[in-house]
Amino acid sequence: MIPIQEFISKVEEEFEDLEKGILEPMSVIKDHFTWDSINALILIAHMNVEYGVVINAEDLVNTKTVQELYNIVNTRSQAS
Repeated sequence: MIPIQEFISKVEEEFEDLEKGILEPMSVIKDHFTWDSINALILIAHMNVEYGVVINAEDLVNTKTVQELYNIVNTRSQAS
C-alpha cells in the first residue's frame, strides 16, 4: 500500500471542490467537502480503480476520518 500522504493526495485530486493540501490523516472526511451520493460514488469508484478495493456506502457511513478510510483500503488490498 502506498504511504498515507500519497493516498491523501490522490483523494484530494478526485474532488475539485476540495482544497489541496488540507486533508490530514485525522481529518473528518465529511467536514471537508460536500458529502452527497455523487461524491460517495466518486470515492467508491476511485478506491476500486486506484487500489482494486471495493468499498460500499456502509463503509463510508461508518468511516469518519481519512485514516479510517485508508485503513479499510489498506486491509482489503492486502487481503486480495
